[in-house]
Amino acid sequence: MEQYIVTGMTCAACQAHVEKAVSGVPGVDRVNVSLLTHSMTVEGAAAPESVISAVQNAGYDAELKKESAGQGRPGMTERFQAEEDALRDRETPKLLRRLKLSIGVLLVLMYITMGHNMLDWPVPEFLNHNHIGLGILQMLLALIIMTINRDFFRSGFKSLRHGAPNMDTLVALGSGVSFLWSLFILLKMTYMITDGTDNMALMPLYHNQLYFESAAMILALITIGKTLESISKGRTTDALKNLLQMAPKTALLERNGELQEVPVDSVQIGDIYIVKSGDAIPVDGVVLEGTAAVDESPLTGESVPVDKAPGDSTSAATISQSGYLRCRAARVGEDTTFAQIIRLVSDAAGTKAPIARIADKVSGIFVPAVIGIAVLVFALWMLQGAAVSRALEHAITVLVISCPCALGLATPVAIMVGNGMGARNGILFKTSESLENAGKINIIALDKTGTITEGRPKVTDLLPAEEISEETLLKYAAALEERSEHPLGKAIVEYAGEKAGETEVKDFRVLPGNGLQGSVDGGTIVGGSEKFIRSRISVPEEFTKASARLAASGKTPIYFTRNDEILGIIAVADTVREDSREAIAQLRNMGVEVVMLTGDNRNTAEAIGRDAGVKHVIAGVLPEGKEQVIRRLQEHGTVAMVGDGINDAPALTRADIGIAIGAGTDVAVDSAEVVLMNSRLSDVAAAVRLSRATLRNIHENLFWAFAYNILLIPMAAGLYSGISLNPMWGAAAMSLSSFTVCMNALRLNRFRMQDAGKDRPLRKQATSMEEIEYEMESLLKSNETEEEKEMTTEVKIKGMMCAHCEAHVKKALEALDGVESAAPDKDAGNAVLTLSKDVSADAVKAAVEDAGYEFLGMTE
Repeated sequence: MEQYIVTGMTCAACQAHVEKAVSGVPGVDRVNVSLLTHSMTVEGAAAPESVISAVQNAGYDAELKKESAGQGRPGMTERFQAEEDALRDRETPKLLRRLKLSIGVLLVLMYITMGHNMLDWPVPEFLNHNHIGLGILQMLLALIIMTINRDFFRSGFKSLRHGAPNMDTLVALGSGVSFLWSLFILLKMTYMITDGTDNMALMPLYHNQLYFESAAMILALITIGKTLESISKGRTTDALKNLLQMAPKTALLERNGELQEVPVDSVQIGDIYIVKSGDAIPVDGVVLEGTAAVDESPLTGESVPVDKAPGDSTSAATISQSGYLRCRAARVGEDTTFAQIIRLVSDAAGTKAPIARIADKVSGIFVPAVIGIAVLVFALWMLQGAAVSRALEHAITVLVISCPCALGLATPVAIMVGNGMGARNGILFKTSESLENAGKINIIALDKTGTITEGRPKVTDLLPAEEISEETLLKYAAALEERSEHPLGKAIVEYAGEKAGETEVKDFRVLPGNGLQGSVDGGTIVGGSEKFIRSRISVPEEFTKASARLAASGKTPIYFTRNDEILGIIAVADTVREDSREAIAQLRNMGVEVVMLTGDNRNTAEAIGRDAGVKHVIAGVLPEGKEQVIRRLQEHGTVAMVGDGINDAPALTRADIGIAIGAGTDVAVDSAEVVLMNSRLSDVAAAVRLSRATLRNIHENLFWAFAYNILLIPMAAGLYSGISLNPMWGAAAMSLSSFTVCMNALRLNRFRMQDAGKDRPLRKQATSMEEIEYEMESLLKSNETEEEKEMTTEVKIKGMMCAHCEAHVKKALEALDGVESAAPDKDAGNAVLTLSKDVSADAVKAAVEDAGYEFLGMTE
């Protein structure tokens, strides 16, 4: 993909013509031209020389962006300078100079045409009532203004010569025709004088048919409009410009025992750099020494500083507000998080939202159509017997009042502001299409681990045996697990904290697939699952019940024994993120159906789903299974997938919108269209909210752009009885239209992305709730694995009165083939069975009844 800077474009018609010209170049697969940033993105194998030649043949100029034209991989500073150069406002200073000169001359011209002629302001005696002299002076002043604004004529007639008239063509034709007609009338007045006509007889021609002031005023008013438009367009790229200005320029490195300040591009992976209070962190790294409070708002939008300590990661362009850090460089140049954000925001600005194609199609034929309408209006007025001057006035007003720029800017200015808003708040849209489509989501599929949950297990329950304290249980468990690499073991060690290393372990062994074993304080400590521990010793019923209860709530019970005596159970679970419940509630309030996809077992998944507020849970799905689920959900609406792991990549790619948690794997981030840098699920709702606000803003812009032309072009043509417009008023209206569109887009900067107070469901929902429920059940059954079927089942039993009854039922049920364990509960009137394979209800019923109790039923 190559990026170019295109110069000479003035309106949406220019943009459409450049796209058409480059699309015809052999080897070009796709081209997007941005009128807002004057940039062009070309995909395909076409040589840059061919692309540039096509642009030049179309009447414009183009050059490769600096980083595209450079040899080898550009440094971070070089790339940022190229981006800043591409965004540099070249037009506004030129327009301001033209505007100042134009207004200065225009004031003199208006003094004559309005001040003297209408208000009888004084003029030099030799010009008083000298209509020929006044006319010549008006002509000279108009010529000066036309010369100052000659770019309109150069661009307009050049594009007309290439068969692609643009907005400048309309302006040039309107002003040029006004001037030429006035010149004709002035020459006619000189002829009448030489023919002996009285000077007073020239008054009607002088007052009613000279349009020199219109020829000049059109140019001046359009220049005012283009200046305002240029200024407001520049403000829409402020977010990206501000990001670029935050880029660090130098780094303070430790080299040969000394501190050296070097350009940031010379930092290598592994270099040691120093960050002092007030310094910008130059590259991504890891803290080796020191502590500091770091402002990470350039990356995350969070205003609260983040405390950094040894072992923590740091990111380029964040700022140390206090403290001292000694860090090792981990990612440099274009690999830093900051550089990736710049690239994503910049690339998104070069893409085009689907809705923009509507305006593009109209813009491509708009200017020729307006010229045709102007010619038709002139002809119709002449056929009705109107004076040539009046017919010309209407035709010229039609030319100057139409505004293709408002159509062309309606979408890109809103997209640019929306993208900037997202970037400032840690939400990165890779393309304009993803920003548009995020607001159309009907169904969101959420990965469980690392998305809804924290992604790392934590200790939730300590259940010591009688006469065993929690401290003793934790002491032995942590000592054993400290030698383990298993995530569950690490959770126990982390929970124990400093106490974990106080007790020495000898003869440590890993029992693959079962658990751990070691000698602590002269005793043999064993840790593992209930199944493993049961294979070694007899497990008391209260622990079996507790274990079943914990498993049913989505927790993993781990047994610990000492010398074949149970010490107790430690339950570990992946906990729900702090903001997940609120985020899911917000999504549902916005009319979005939320589905949880996970490879975990059914019990754990449903427990997490209940805790997080997810109504639909699909468990036990492999990566390819997730992709299949997304495919089926797409039959009901627009589907987004939110994930953070490698196993989520297929689903992220398949979904209409892939949303990656920023702290996730590179594969997940690369597979997604939207990246959440803060790794917060609440930002999913914010992204949908921002997309809807941006799309609403685009619709408003397009409505006013179309409505403006639909209403005012007939008025300019004189179709409204009793209402007509002077060309000068038409030029003023045209000038304001583009400015209004840009200012409306800038209103997005005040949008509060995290405010859920005004959330409303989409008018068109995915499907009815009944259909979704049916689909969920179908998906659950189709993705259910044998392992899930084997987990647990509940048997309803009547007649158990005491602990002896429970023991009797337990013995009877565990004698069945396929029953790993049974946990009867007389108070609940049931028994929870752990199965290794399918056991028929008839077999269970027979065992219960043979034991002397009544079988009431069994869950499937």
